[in-house]
Amino acid sequence: MTARFDAAVVADIIRDAATSEVMPRFQNLSAGQIREKKPGQLVTEADVAAEQVLSRRLLDLVPGASVVGEEGVDAAPHLLHALDHPGTVWIIDPVDGTANFAKGNPRFGIIVALAVNGETVAGWIYDPVSQRMLIAEAGAGAWIGEERLSVLPPTPLERMTGSVKRTGRIASQVAKVGRKGSAAHDYIDLVTGKLHFAHYAQLMPWDHAAGVLIHAEAGGYSRLLTNQPYRPVTSESALLLAPSEGAWASLRFLID
Repeated sequence: MTARFDAAVVADIIRDAATSEVMPRFQNLSAGQIREKKPGQLVTEADVAAEQVLSRRLLDLVPGASVVGEEGVDAAPHLLHALDHPGTVWIIDPVDGTANFAKGNPRFGIIVALAVNGETVAGWIYDPVSQRMLIAEAGAGAWIGEERLSVLPPTPLERMTGSVKRTGRIASQVAKVGRKGSAAHDYIDLVTGKLHFAHYAQLMPWDHAAGVLIHAEAGGYSRLLTNQPYRPVTSESALLLAPSEGAWASLRFLID
């Protein structure tokens, strides 16, 4: 089945959810509106409310689809298995970077992807603070408005900057590494000239399905560390994104 959708309409739905459910709560949360769902993992009223709005409206847009959302899966883990079967699935991270959001840090975003039969066919990343909307459809490039996005050109390792959690020996071989708590912003930085590479050990689909497609459509190269292509399912392998296949191979050698 091929899902029929209008990428601009999806973008409007995401903006509406940000306007109605996320931004009114930004820097305006009480202690009772934040809880720890797992050790070290926060959820706020904004996460829950935004996912409800996005789920309802996106399902209306593509009848017969399923939803795999971060908060929905937290409450009902079996929902994640929708990605293991044929069909159309909306993948939703209603507030990526919740810890930042809860602290009043503007480095958070909304991530939505559309997968058909286990392949990501479209992705959206929205930064509600700057109002930047990244959109990619498979085979059609990655865009912010009328601007086509591209990754940074390959460069020697010693000039590269990247997002990694555990630095290891890679830190001594590249210019700068770090992590700032939002996959959405990492992916934005990868296609807007700020980061050359990123490495992720935990691969929940709502964090990466949209971003990997956007990165690929901007000319980037990514693989799991097993050298298999990324698919929007949970995986025991890690993910490495780079400007080119050659850069990927050089970086892969440095990752423990």
